[in-house]
Amino acid sequence: MHISRQAVAADHASQTAPLRLPPVERGALLVPRLSLRVFAKDEEVFAEGDRAGCIYRIVTGAARTTRLLSDGRRQITAFHLAGDIFGLESDPEHRFCAESLGHSTIGTYRHCNLDTLAMVDDHLARQIMRASIVALGRAQDHMLLLGRQSALEKIATFLLDLSGRFPNDDQIDLPMSRIDIADHLGMTIATVSRALTLLVRDEIIAIPAHRRSIAIRNRAALKRLNA
Repeated sequence: MHISRQAVAADHASQTAPLRLPPVERGALLVPRLSLRVFAKDEEVFAEGDRAGCIYRIVTGAARTTRLLSDGRRQITAFHLAGDIFGLESDPEHRFCAESLGHSTIGTYRHCNLDTLAMVDDHLARQIMRASIVALGRAQDHMLLLGRQSALEKIATFLLDLSGRFPNDDQIDLPMSRIDIADHLGMTIATVSRALTLLVRDEIIAIPAHRRSIAIRNRAALKRLNA
C-alpha cells in the first residue's frame, strides 16, 4: 500500500502538535459539557485538599499551581497558559492549589462526563492522555531546573521553555510577575532581577519599558547558558 508524503507529514504533525484542546466552538458535543467561568487576578480556582472532581482548561489568560511549604514559603509548581489542561489527579483530592494569574476564562470538564466525552470524541481522549504525559515531563524538567546552581542557568532554562509555548517564540508576554518567577525557580526576587539585568546587559534579551514582556535577542547565547 502506497502512503503519500502528505499523509506522513500530516500524521507527524498530529503527533508533535503542542498540547491544546479544540476551541470551545468546535464539536457540538463538547459545548454543553464545558462550563466556563471568569476568574479575577489571584482568584482561587481550586484549593489544596479540594475534591478532584474536575479537569480544567485555560481558554484565555493563565493560571499557576502552588503549594505552601512547611516553613511558610510558596512553591509554584507550574504555569498554565491558554489551551493548557490542568487539574489532573491520581488521588481523590487536589495536592496543589490553583490560582488565576490575571483576568482569565477557564473551562471545566467534570469527571463524570469524561468517559462519555472520550467515547464520542477520540481526539479529546487523546488530548487528556497527552496532558498527563506533558504534565509529568514538565514536573521532571522542573526538578532538574531546581537543581541547577547558577541563577543565570535557571532563568535561561525558564525563558527557553516558556518561549516554546508562545506562537512567536522570540517574544514572551509574561502573564506572571517576577515574584511568581522567583517562587517557581526557588530564588529570591532580587536574584531574578539581577539575572535578568545581566542578560539585558549582554544583549541576550531585551525588556521593553512599561511592558511585562521579554524579547529574546540572542537565542544561541541563551541556549549555551542552558547547556
